Amino acid sequence: MGKPITFSIVGGGGFRAQYFLRIAQALPEQFCISGMVIRDESKGRSMEDLWKVTTYRSLDQLLENEQPDFVVLSINAAAAIDYMLQLAERGIPVLTETPPAPDLDGLLQLHNKLTRQGARIQIAEQYQFHPIQEARHKIIMSGQLGNVNQVTVSISQFYHAVSLIRKMLGVRFEEVSIKGMKFESDWVAGPNRSGPPTEDKLIKSERDLAWLDFGGKLGIYDFTKDQHRSWTRSNHLCIRGERGEIFDNRISIQDPSCTQIQMELKRINKGEYENAEGYFLKGIMAGEQWVYENPFMPARLYDDEIAIAVCLKKMAIYAEGGPGFYGLPEASQDHYIGMLIEQAIRTGETVVSTRQPWADNE
Repeated sequence: MGKPITFSIVGGGGFRAQYFLRIAQALPEQFCISGMVIRDESKGRSMEDLWKVTTYRSLDQLLENEQPDFVVLSINAAAAIDYMLQLAERGIPVLTETPPAPDLDGLLQLHNKLTRQGARIQIAEQYQFHPIQEARHKIIMSGQLGNVNQVTVSISQFYHAVSLIRKMLGVRFEEVSIKGMKFESDWVAGPNRSGPPTEDKLIKSERDLAWLDFGGKLGIYDFTKDQHRSWTRSNHLCIRGERGEIFDNRISIQDPSCTQIQMELKRINKGEYENAEGYFLKGIMAGEQWVYENPFMPARLYDDEIAIAVCLKKMAIYAEGGPGFYGLPEASQDHYIGMLIEQAIRTGETVVSTRQPWADNE
């Protein structure tokens, strides 16, 4: 199979860094961690004991001892900018997390100091590579739905949701008009970042809704705070085209002969019942067709880890001179539109985007 993809990580305190570590641990023949930068020595020693990796206190120290194919930045957006600039000066490719900068000024700074200077940077926006999203997008690309003109995304917040809206609609940097609103109601307190609920109580539920009009194409943003952790709220995605729709896992199509076609997106797992191949996702079928096959089986990864592993594989290709998969211009556009959604919801006014400088680099 050749040598594993080798990458270093800057940061280690957040939950996202552990995704990269778990992926490398589960797929040692494909990925290898070439050191981590963790400034706090005690935290670094703990990571070494837990994950059997080498840690360094500074980027200079890491690069004096390691030769990674690329560097992953798993730190907050404000701190990531400085590291991106340092690594760009050294000509080292960078995979950084979302968002790439905290605000519009930061996004413009990245464009002027990095994109325009040819820095090799990609963003680990993994939602588009979740198995179910890959399967849905394959149905879109097959043409069975006809021209797709409406998408409703109720999965994650702001730029993550915008990235899915734009991908499913096939939208690039077109102008968008946004209307937004917030609806509050009561719901039972459920899991949050701290873990499962510890008492039964009602709290305020904040539901954000936005209408994104791209001119002939519509994106609907619908997200409730803590929805993705909730035991009582579901994630939802609907894609509508001229000939049919995908409603979550249900596909409904009317073909040119006026025949009604209905299919389900069905996950196929190994290791269930008497199957002894190991427990992992094999893929997703629509009728008799495989619309997604897991490239990392038989590793036991959950969907978010599979998606991040796809980012790592694509990043390795990019670092070797191949095509990008989600660069600073796209990430900046999604974050910019996400901020406009926040503004439209907060003010109740219609907000219209303007073409930003990064659009000219695509």
